[in-house]
Amino acid sequence: MARLSSKLGSTVEGMLHVALLRNVNVGQRASPTTAQILAAFAEATIVDAQTFQSNGTVIFTASPDAAQSLAQDAVAALARATGLDREVFTRPLESLRPIVEQHGDTADARLRELTLHDGPRLLSDDPAVLDAERRARCTVLDSGTGWAVVLNHREHQGNGTPLVERIVGTPASSRGIPTMTRLLEKYGASP
Repeated sequence: MARLSSKLGSTVEGMLHVALLRNVNVGQRASPTTAQILAAFAEATIVDAQTFQSNGTVIFTASPDAAQSLAQDAVAALARATGLDREVFTRPLESLRPIVEQHGDTADARLRELTLHDGPRLLSDDPAVLDAERRARCTVLDSGTGWAVVLNHREHQGNGTPLVERIVGTPASSRGIPTMTRLLEKYGASP
């Protein structure tokens, strides 16, 4: 694998990955600080980690086969340091570009969220999906194994995480499509 030089200011073997920590809002009560998040990633040997915004989004370089394991090590270190257990979901940053490109150029992009999870693809005709959508006031627009794009029916609501968690029965974490577009633009994978 080639050694990649990223906008993170270091050269590390691997590729850029995004980690979405679940239930993090830096600055709010019961959330870790940016310094705690970065220290936990450093303890997990991720030396180039950077946070993006204040919502538990972390960018780092790793080999594809090690990224999720390293991120798991980081949240374990975070739990040891703070007592705050968090789930984390990782994807190669470049793999998210086609999803964000498809959903970022729409008139209602501000209502769309990308949700990462550890479950199967969500099928739009599945009765469990249809029932969960009615309850959550949002719609699954697109999905693949471990991800879904959700359209919220109301402004200023983020229902992707609870919707997907209800359907798959495991934790999930969401970011708005506009946030993901800015992330890709900043780190060189602009749609």
